[in-house]
Amino acid sequence: MCENGYFNTSTPDIAKAAGVSTGIIYQYFKDKKDIFIEGVKNYAESIMFPMVDILENENIKIDNLDNVIKSMINIFIKKHNISKKAHEELMAMSHLDEDISNIFKNSEIKMTEKIVKILENNDIKLNNPKEKIHIIVGIIDNFCHEIVYHKHSSINYEIMQSEVINAINNIIK
Repeated sequence: MCENGYFNTSTPDIAKAAGVSTGIIYQYFKDKKDIFIEGVKNYAESIMFPMVDILENENIKIDNLDNVIKSMINIFIKKHNISKKAHEELMAMSHLDEDISNIFKNSEIKMTEKIVKILENNDIKLNNPKEKIHIIVGIIDNFCHEIVYHKHSSINYEIMQSEVINAINNIIK
């Protein structure tokens, strides 16, 4: 599905790629959409939750936020580089299918809540924490899309990264 798109892939295609019979596929999945949903869940977690892992493994303080933010950006960039075509297909499907959209929305909220909790555990208290963290994650995600997918030749991404970090610091502090 990542290579050919959701609508151009059949269940027999998936079975062939997996090296199993179509009947085996139906023992585990109801239909092609069920397979896609499981893939989306896995993708959403692999993209979003490494940010949480970084935060859980850091002693976060206001004075080391720049390094933490840079680490989060770097892991997001690395994860977005896995497959541009797959990411585009998933984003398109998230706009076309309510179930797919809900997976991403729920993952975003779950990640936001985890980050808020991690910050609170590190004595970083924010006014309106869920809203601020959700904005910050959106800024990081948009910046990563710029670097990985858009690649505007007229933009200096080192400067842009500094501006992203400054904006995040202004939201937090």
